[in-house]
Amino acid sequence: MQNSKIRDIKVHLVSKPISGGFADATRKVETVGFTIVRITTDDGIEGFGVTYHEVGGEATKLMIEKNIKPKLIGRDPFETEVIWNELVAYLRGVGRKGLMFCALSAIDIALWDLKGKILNMPLFKMFGGTETKIPVYGSGGWTSYSDEELVEEMVNLVKADGYSKIKFKVGVEGGHNTNRDLERVRKVREAVGPEIGIMLDANNCWDAATGARFANRVKDYDVMFLEEPVFADDIPGLVKFKNSTDLPLATGEQEYTKYGARDLLVNGCADIVQLDGTRAGGFTEMLKIGALTQAFNVKFAPHAMENIHIHLVSAFGNAPFLERLKLFEGITADTYLDAPKPDHGFMTIPDLPGLGLKLNMDFINEYDEKLSLIHI
Repeated sequence: MQNSKIRDIKVHLVSKPISGGFADATRKVETVGFTIVRITTDDGIEGFGVTYHEVGGEATKLMIEKNIKPKLIGRDPFETEVIWNELVAYLRGVGRKGLMFCALSAIDIALWDLKGKILNMPLFKMFGGTETKIPVYGSGGWTSYSDEELVEEMVNLVKADGYSKIKFKVGVEGGHNTNRDLERVRKVREAVGPEIGIMLDANNCWDAATGARFANRVKDYDVMFLEEPVFADDIPGLVKFKNSTDLPLATGEQEYTKYGARDLLVNGCADIVQLDGTRAGGFTEMLKIGALTQAFNVKFAPHAMENIHIHLVSAFGNAPFLERLKLFEGITADTYLDAPKPDHGFMTIPDLPGLGLKLNMDFINEYDEKLSLIHI
């Protein structure tokens, strides 16, 4: 094995505006984008990682360039566990969640991609997985849509894109009209038929009582799960919800690290755990989070970023599927060259080392957002 050392780290910000805007129950989405981290070794091998760039990507970029990069130059990229713990200890004073962990996650994913390329091995094999054809569901259906627009998009996900499972938003009118939410679910169910799996996402919009009442009414439409019915940090509210309905509860995309997952699991707050590896600490931490879900016998379904999480889902027997956000399809196609796409509800892992992905550097260089710092 080559004795590679980290020579350089580069960070790119790419994003595109969303024309017209899309809203869920609690916020409007105006841009989608990625923070891309490229780590190069002294023998010219490059690995990359990503996190989100919607709000605060500029701070993430600066943290990596000014604080993290100097700590990693000259290091062995295989020291992922040691590096992860050192960076957490170094940065924990400025954030144990949020942008600090987005930065750490992108770095960690890049290191794992680098390790896979040095070893000439796909990450799913390094994680112990064997499956290469992975189930995926289509996710969209914003609360800002009219009923007709919602039904049209969900039908297209099924008939045009071939998904057998779909997810859409509930919490219309800021979460204040659950009767209309029920009517929208009914319309979608009637339009797609009884065989299609339907999942719902409330995006933190209700209190526990409202969420549980909605869950007990909507389950008549054969819903697979309800996601984030209450504020993500409301552990007592999640417990109350769980104790008030038998509709499966999915949550966790707003959590960070194994400790956030632990709190959900110990308190019995989730049937499906959805932490996002591009926020929660990268692959080093997600492998531990996945193991925790196995210990508590619940499902592990990482949030979005399907081209990253596909390797984890391959390796964990309790991971039923990937999520593909329709909103990110454009920026994903622009950022990666020949990235796998769903085919009748499945994605196939590329037979390539590391993540199995190639960056479209023409697009990245053209759209890279250069920071302009004002010195006071």
